[in-house]
Amino acid sequence: MPQSLVKNLIHLIYSTKHRTPWIPKDVQERLWAYQAGIFQKMENPALIIGGVEDHVHALFLLSKNYALKDVVEEVKKGSSKWMKTGEGSGNHLFTWQGGYAGFSVSESNVEVVKKYIQNQAEHHRKMSFQDEMRLLFRKHGVEFDERYVWD
Repeated sequence: MPQSLVKNLIHLIYSTKHRTPWIPKDVQERLWAYQAGIFQKMENPALIIGGVEDHVHALFLLSKNYALKDVVEEVKKGSSKWMKTGEGSGNHLFTWQGGYAGFSVSESNVEVVKKYIQNQAEHHRKMSFQDEMRLLFRKHGVEFDERYVWD
């Protein structure tokens, strides 16, 4: 085949350091839009970004030209700098946790994942971040050690 054709849908999740509620509701939509711009600039268009005060979920198309770790690094680095400015929250202490979780999504589950991301505020009235991640790890068959997952 003379060309490379790829479609990698990724559900990405990452939180603020120690899950501190540093993403105020009045900043969230602007943060999601800013992050969408970073994804787009890197040829990794976001289908949806959402979250709550302490973490972000993004569903995006991973370009064949970038490794997942590089995309995550750029999105977190760029949005952390932005959050520290007056355009963001103006919080000079803002920082993301060191790690992230990324799960592949089949085309048949895109709408389910989109809805899941849209309903994060409702979802987290009933479930903690840790319980959400445990559920997703089990669902995707990811082995993890509780001692090293949370920071």
